Amino acid sequence: MMAELPSDALLQRYRLQGDYTDCFAIDVPGQVSHAAFVEAFYTSAPFKLERLLLALCVARPSRDVEARALANGQREEFAAWSVEGRAPNQLLMCDYAGSTRSWLMAAPVGQGTRLYFGSAVVSARQGRAFRALLGFHKLYSRILLRAAASRACRAG
Repeated sequence: MMAELPSDALLQRYRLQGDYTDCFAIDVPGQVSHAAFVEAFYTSAPFKLERLLLALCVARPSRDVEARALANGQREEFAAWSVEGRAPNQLLMCDYAGSTRSWLMAAPVGQGTRLYFGSAVVSARQGRAFRALLGFHKLYSRILLRAAASRACRAG
């Protein structure tokens, strides 16, 4: 599930700057649009738990209808993130503190779709706590991607 970051990924800028980046990918059957993937990602069960925590801990609530608007390019903010960049089939989000980035991409592959999810942590934020939580982050990233892929396939 770990994957090489595509050369045209909006997240490449952070990798080239020397920031921590990762990339996870999963292939699914059939065609899944980028908008469907983004909506599925932000409305999946594991991410809804994260959204609840964000609402309680940092007063940044969000709703599924807002996730849909973000996915369709009609919204520039969602929960604790704002859009940093969009490209065909890509979305790059920046957290409210400016320390992390989340990236989503959908690309056709054979008769299916490759769904990507990646993160960046700016170098200034890569302290002891970051290193201690890195294993959890990687596991959680895989969980999020699998849940989004499953949800996108069911919706498609």
